[in-house]
Amino acid sequence: MPTTAEVAEFIRREFPQARVVIDAVGDRSATVSQQVEEADLRPGGTVSGPTLMALADVALYAAVLGEIGIVPLAVTTSLTINFLRRPDADRRVIAVCRLMKVGKSLAMGEVSLYSEGLEEPVAHAVGTYAIPPQHLR
Repeated sequence: MPTTAEVAEFIRREFPQARVVIDAVGDRSATVSQQVEEADLRPGGTVSGPTLMALADVALYAAVLGEIGIVPLAVTTSLTINFLRRPDADRRVIAVCRLMKVGKSLAMGEVSLYSEGLEEPVAHAVGTYAIPPQHLR
């Protein structure tokens, strides 16, 4: 299976616009983070929903790639997020994904998002990725 560095390099190469840092991949999980910038804030100074959702999606993708290998055409088929509390705009956002099931054609996981240094999650997401047929195990 790919290392954290290999998944990080793939994400950097294929998604150069992403500012996400791949912190850890392995054991059916992944941890990613992103520094909050002005462009990530919505009116009122809170981290925007699309920023949190994108981070959750990357965490899920990284965990899936760590489990099945670098399969570029693995794609999101569903992603549901619940916003629990206002994230701190002056802290990095950390997303921790745990895969719940990896089958032949679908992988499902959950992601908890935190403001760095705080215990309570700011959001919780559940998502499913489709694994391309040519990669069936």
